[in-house]
Amino acid sequence: MKKELIMVGPPASGKGTQTKKLAEITGLKHVDTGSMLREAVASESEAGKIAKSFMDKGQLVPVDIVARIIKERLSKDDCKNGFILDGFPRSLEQAEILDKILKEIDENNEVDLKVIYFDIPVDNLVDRIVNRRSCPNCGAIFNIKTMKLKNDGKCDNCNTELVQRADDNETTAKSRFNTYFEQTAPLIDLYNKRGILVKIKALGTIEEVFENLKVVI
Repeated sequence: MKKELIMVGPPASGKGTQTKKLAEITGLKHVDTGSMLREAVASESEAGKIAKSFMDKGQLVPVDIVARIIKERLSKDDCKNGFILDGFPRSLEQAEILDKILKEIDENNEVDLKVIYFDIPVDNLVDRIVNRRSCPNCGAIFNIKTMKLKNDGKCDNCNTELVQRADDNETTAKSRFNTYFEQTAPLIDLYNKRGILVKIKALGTIEEVFENLKVVI
């Protein structure tokens, strides 16, 4: 049976970190829409320039751009046995689009679909965002307040100088939370009514949250 996991939760709730760890032990492909969008921005393509104008403001990227990227990615061979989707959908409109995408690519498959919601108090999230640093080379994410780096300011994996994303500041973070509560939070009710939503406690160490995650998949 094809296993499809959709990760949902507010910014900095740990979805990306936990999804990478989960992909390693399950063999499911990690589909990170955030990284794909950043790659489009870095390439300075037409879609990337449009995406950047929204991302820098902490707003959602236009759904038609994200949808094209998602459908193409989920249709590839490495997703034929399942995947873990992180970063999409982020609104009820996107959820409808994802429904259509999955219906098309899963036409002849028996599917085990779960939506995993990372539940964490908002008060803890702004602090996470402000202290978050990312590696421009391998994409690893670190928190300079809670994680001790092997080499100060450099990636533990590839020793590349870490950077702070333009949208990882307090002002943009608050804007992102406003966007989340207005557009993304309603997904929780939607998927809960469908009976496919699973909540996990996302406050704690990376290892503690990962144990919570493994129990529900």
